[in-house]
Order: sequence, then structure tokens, then C-alpha cells
Amino acid sequence: MALDGINTIEGVNGKEITVVDSGYDNSKMSNDDFLKVLLTDLQWQDPLEAKDISQFIENTVKLREMEVLNDFQSTIETLKKANESNALVYASSLIGKKILYEGNQTYIKDGKGTAKFSLESNADIVEVTLLDSQGNVVERKSFQNLQAGKEYPFEINNNSLEDGYYTVYVNAKSGGTEVKAKVYSYANVESVEKDNDQIFVSFGNNKVELNKVSQIGG
Repeated sequence: MALDGINTIEGVNGKEITVVDSGYDNSKMSNDDFLKVLLTDLQWQDPLEAKDISQFIENTVKLREMEVLNDFQSTIETLKKANESNALVYASSLIGKKILYEGNQTYIKDGKGTAKFSLESNADIVEVTLLDSQGNVVERKSFQNLQAGKEYPFEINNNSLEDGYYTVYVNAKSGGTEVKAKVYSYANVESVEKDNDQIFVSFGNNKVELNKVSQIGG
């Protein structure tokens, strides 16, 4: 069956001749059609002025590569959308569960709670402060000679604290120079949402990206 842009006519000697339109997209040809066109071109060219077919082959290969790449990109986009949908379904299973995430809002219940922190480099002295929703200091602890890369717990046990979320602030120094710290807090997931292709878990007045969650339960 003839393709659009490729036709077969009968020559003067009765043989069929394949004619290809000048603007035909080579990438649409099957392997058999490609070889037919190539062999026909070689058959009818002047032996004294033989064409260089390398450019023809190169252009066809490039078009094929572009076609394959476009198909691949389309497949990736489809998989990406499916993955995002699956991520939202997965995140919804976290509703009502306790999580540990990278962030400084930790949940206190019955005066008890826990947070964790790690340091970017060694620190001589570290002061961890717990603030309520009004910014008041309700708990403070000091640590000395802590190592980089290790997780240290910050335990809270204060019956005067109301249930809710509190801010954990870490101030670490080494020889008077500030040392960066990461804080990990516990929260109870209340809802999940998708915003700008990102999945978030929400609790209290906060929301964090799903990839910030490092532990479920505990």
C-alpha cells in the first residue's frame, strides 16, 4: 500500500518506479520503504555523476532519532502524571498518623514530646529552646561537645504545657562561630494536598513537602 508522499508508477519498460515527493518526511518510512527508495535512487542515478547518499542516510537517521525521543518524552510525561497520582494516594494513607519530618514544629501532648537535631559540623555548645505559639520560651536545654552528623534527641516533659505545636530552635556554636543545624519534629497528619505538582502533608497551621517525611509512626 502506498504511503502519503510515496507513489509507484509504471516505467516505459514495464517496471514499477517508486516516486517520492520532495517534501516527504523520511522518518515516516518503514525500513522496507526506506531501502526501496534508496535502491531506486541508486538505480536511476547517472553513474558518471553518482550522488553522495551519506547525507540522505544521516538526515533520515536524525529524523528517526527525533521521533524516538519525542515518543520517549511522551512516555515519561505519562509516567510522571501516573506517579504524581500514586503519590497523592500514598500520602492520603498518612492522615491520622504520627510522622517525623524535617522541620521545627513539634507536637506536645500531655506535656510530653520529642524533637531531634543534627549539626553540620562539631559544636562546643548547643542550646535548644522550645517556644509556644506566642513566642514565649517554655523549655531550654544546653548540650556540650556534640559531633557533626549525629542525631541528638530533645526530650520535653513539662506538665504545664498545653497540647499543641511548639517551635524548636537550635543555637549551636564552635569557638564563637555559628554552626548550622537541622531540626526533626513529630507531627500528626491531618490532611494532604497537591500544590504546583508537589504533595504536602498538613498539620496545625503548617504543611511540609512529602519528601521531608523521614519516619511514619514511632
